[in-house]
Amino acid sequence: MYRPYSSSLAEPRPFLDVQSLLRNIAQDFVTAFNTGNYDQAAALFAEDGAFMAPHYEPAYGPKAIERLLRQFGDAGYEDLRLETVRVEASGDMAMEIGRYTVAMRQPNGTVVADRGKYVKAWRRLGTWLMVADCWSSNLPAVR
Repeated sequence: MYRPYSSSLAEPRPFLDVQSLLRNIAQDFVTAFNTGNYDQAAALFAEDGAFMAPHYEPAYGPKAIERLLRQFGDAGYEDLRLETVRVEASGDMAMEIGRYTVAMRQPNGTVVADRGKYVKAWRRLGTWLMVADCWSSNLPAVR
């Protein structure tokens, strides 16, 4: 007699969809950055991944990205928050668009807030890794 098999693999959606998965990984990046674990944040990038911050040369690869993230932390960047607005995926590639806020602690102790938008390109290499990450502020440039 046939009995239904109740393995989770038989479920139509046993794993998180790409959008949920990338949102979760983006939050892992935020947590790692906000806790000063720059190596863990950089490990979410592919070996050829590019981190393109405004007013800086791009950093390529996890080691260079870790150094640049550490520079941001040392410069007073804290309380990073990301909000994913849209994810588009096709096969092993995905694109994420969102908004960010971050606080920048000044040498005199005051905090300046920044907000803006970002775009990330992802590639599935066994696991999803960032291949490009860049952002820009919505605030007017300081002159």
